[in-house]
Amino acid sequence: MEKALLFSILGSAGALIGAALLLLLRDAARERLLPCLLSYATGTLLGAAFLGMLPKSLEKAAPLTVTGTVLAGIVAFFILEKLIVWRHCHEADCETHAQKGGALILIGDAFHNFVDGVVIAAAFLTSPTLGVATALAVIAHEIPQEVGDFAILLATGMSKAKAFSLNLLSSLSTVPGLLLGWFWLDEVREAIPYVLAISAASFIYIAIADLVPGLHRHVGARATVLQTLLMLLGIGTIALFRFAH
Repeated sequence: MEKALLFSILGSAGALIGAALLLLLRDAARERLLPCLLSYATGTLLGAAFLGMLPKSLEKAAPLTVTGTVLAGIVAFFILEKLIVWRHCHEADCETHAQKGGALILIGDAFHNFVDGVVIAAAFLTSPTLGVATALAVIAHEIPQEVGDFAILLATGMSKAKAFSLNLLSSLSTVPGLLLGWFWLDEVREAIPYVLAISAASFIYIAIADLVPGLHRHVGARATVLQTLLMLLGIGTIALFRFAH
């Protein structure tokens, strides 16, 4: 429980602090670094889903049930995104966030971080190694998201201190998500494979629907090679945690 709680806090507050540090960089440096982070995050999300969550889920439930749950999850996340509940952009000029304002960002992030907490709980209850790999994937994709959210909140006229404080409060919703997931799933362990399948669906959807389109904005052979290498590095990081233990 202590390790899961630690990585839950790292996945929220740690990502937020990392985003704040990135904001201290010059604009040009940050613009060069963010696509690299997005490429790595894409790899960690896909690696955690396909190398960690889905294999563990398939060990505990019928294959058709697992794949059906993943499919239903992807459709559900599409609907949530259409309703602007799940949406969390990775850029400062997001049209959706610009229209809806800072309050929606904070509410949407709190909801998403709460779900991340449940995901981390399910992963740690399955195995500590899967828990660490899942938390790493959460951290990797939350850092670029928080950079974009910070920039949007500051653009609304909010002070840096207030933007950081409100974002921190929103990010820490991971902790109650972890606690609820931990105690509920510990009592109802037969639900774990389905939670893992839905978690895999969320990671796949975020990677393919949110991150990959942003990567396609950077064209050219050099950008493509770098993105591919960083994506493979992200997958390799998860594989290392998954198979080395």
